[in-house]
Amino acid sequence: MTTSPLNRIAGAPISWGVCEVPGWGYQLTPERVLKEMREVGLAATEIGPEGFLPAAPDAMAQVLAHHDLHAVGGFTPLLLHVPGHDPLPETEQLLESYAASNAEVLVLSAITGQDGYDSRPELDADGWKLLLSNLDRLAALAAERGVRAVLHPHVGTMIEKGDEVRRVLEDSAISLCLDTGHLLIGGTDPAELTRQAPERIAHTHMKDVDAALAAKVQSGRLTYTEAVRAGMYRPLGAGDVDVQAIVSHLSARGYDGWYVLEQDTILIEEPKAKGPVEDVWASAEHLRSVLRAAV
Repeated sequence: MTTSPLNRIAGAPISWGVCEVPGWGYQLTPERVLKEMREVGLAATEIGPEGFLPAAPDAMAQVLAHHDLHAVGGFTPLLLHVPGHDPLPETEQLLESYAASNAEVLVLSAITGQDGYDSRPELDADGWKLLLSNLDRLAALAAERGVRAVLHPHVGTMIEKGDEVRRVLEDSAISLCLDTGHLLIGGTDPAELTRQAPERIAHTHMKDVDAALAAKVQSGRLTYTEAVRAGMYRPLGAGDVDVQAIVSHLSARGYDGWYVLEQDTILIEEPKAKGPVEDVWASAEHLRSVLRAAV
């Protein structure tokens, strides 16, 4: 990894509408997405959902090299709270592809077992105990392979709300993926969390949010998917997330992880004009200006 934060800006396929959720929307080709990432000047990409890149580690590495992109790692939804389900075997297999592509970060999400992110059950005491144990087991497994595991608090997963994030910080040793959008929607101020616990943040998903639409998700007036479709996620600087404060807190702590531009998008067809890359351009330029000011 390079030392300058300006060279640690990566992309995520979901900014182009590529998502693991069945029926999410029109899926663009890897060729278009990776080509446009390089046009924006991004240094790396998260791996994306299963099937987006080749499953064979050498083939994945070849595709990324063709586009002059580094593999950051990827969003990995796993069942972590279900008795009798061990997430380690599937994670071991995934980490083999990380080794071939030199990916660095395993971004874990504690999914519910249901499709999508529009509803979720509540964890009981046993469920919490198992989930926290699995987080530490997965973090140790990844560390053995030279990979940093992080937990991604995410709307519609078992770790969404502020008290749930705090419990993970208190009762697990795993680092966090600071997703500035999902935290805000779940009721956590991402800038305040960054101020309070910068040492626990090892990866960031940088997105901006329309707080009025987020409030409708919080109150149940809109589902998460409906709000995404309505444009809840905005380019950096165009919403209500305090991007400048977040970057300032991380920089003061000496943060050397990736800044991943991730603006969840739903497409209905192949874009006839520039498409999602226009918003990614805007986010990249805003983040670069904030990073320059923070140096």
